[in-house]
Amino acid sequence: MSIRVGIVGISGFGGGEAMRLIASHPSFELVYAAGEGSAGSRLVDRFPGVPAKLAELVIEKWDPETLPKLDVLFASLPTGASADVLARVPKEVKIVDIGGDHRYVDGWAYGLADVWPAEIEGQTRVANPGCFPAATLTALAPLLANHLIEPANIVIDAKTGISGAGRGGDSKFGYAESNENVVPYGLLKHVHMPEIARTIERLSGGSAAGLVFTPHLVPMTRGVLVSIYCRGRATTDQCLDAARRFYAGRPFVRVSDKPPQTKWATGSNLAFVSYAADPERNLVIAMGVVDNLGKGAAGQAVQNANLICGLPETAGLDGGPVWP
Repeated sequence: MSIRVGIVGISGFGGGEAMRLIASHPSFELVYAAGEGSAGSRLVDRFPGVPAKLAELVIEKWDPETLPKLDVLFASLPTGASADVLARVPKEVKIVDIGGDHRYVDGWAYGLADVWPAEIEGQTRVANPGCFPAATLTALAPLLANHLIEPANIVIDAKTGISGAGRGGDSKFGYAESNENVVPYGLLKHVHMPEIARTIERLSGGSAAGLVFTPHLVPMTRGVLVSIYCRGRATTDQCLDAARRFYAGRPFVRVSDKPPQTKWATGSNLAFVSYAADPERNLVIAMGVVDNLGKGAAGQAVQNANLICGLPETAGLDGGPVWP
């Protein structure tokens, strides 16, 4: 079965990663690529290592009114750039929005695929979680669902590679500025906070009013690691057991006895979670790791597309991490 797919925003990091995964997907056929500044170029001009079957595909100027016949459209556009244009895509075209405009918007399923796969199956509009929420919520979900921590007292310390800023970026994300440097940003008002808070409340039934989230840019290309400080009386073993039960049979979440490392997930759709707890101090530390371009963007987008198309969830995503 050939499922005709398109990618808008293909020249960005998220769109390029989606292209890489779709190129080897057993059921998806990339027939449409769109962008702005890259319009008119062939894929091989932008991605010299692209498979030969896609090399001559020309990147078109993005226009939802002139789409060819598609089954699925992946949209990898900056936050604020997709809401209006995706509303003009024909209803029969399924959309996975990798950008941020449709998270917790009516009519769009929130695509936290490892936690709520049944809510994604058969949908036609899916909003991919952000990269920080993907790592954070995957680690927190078993604890919240089993009431092992207090939802109103959560502090998230996150580290991300510079590819999370997108391919456009600006001079502050250059090598000289990023190398040998760690930078906190988005203090108190990061764009991912609302979806993290909303999902914490969905999972726990309580308030996330005390949520604190501070991301840091670190000098690596890919990866997200979150260390999450929570209030709770659970032991380490209770947290690990809750996670293993919660994710039993889920193909992409690995529960580790050891603190996870970003290298474990590089180039994959895997998420790693682990826990350390001290009941006497009313302290639980949850840890999560994803590749920000994999599970944090294109990997989970393909996983969501598999779910909405009725395909095996792992289709096109079985490749292992890149090591070293």
